[in-house]
Amino acid sequence: MGMEMSEEEKSASKPTSPQFIPKFKGKKVVIRLVSGGQPVIGTIESFNPYEILLQTAKGQLLVFKHAIATMEVSEEPRGYKPST
Repeated sequence: MGMEMSEEEKSASKPTSPQFIPKFKGKKVVIRLVSGGQPVIGTIESFNPYEILLQTAKGQLLVFKHAIATMEVSEEPRGYKPST
């Protein structure tokens, strides 16, 4: 008696937005929080819709996504331009 949804209906009912975090997984990042203070530097180990788990020099750190102001990959020195 349960109504089954087709795959099209399932995907239509849940809008997808661009996913940037998967591109950063395994990379060293600098995260600046909306509260200010020192930036958090670490490697993204995993994530879910609400949290990011970082491995930092002091151990693991769980950061809530709503607390993040900016995030950037810190693998390359500032001003680095790869040769074409």
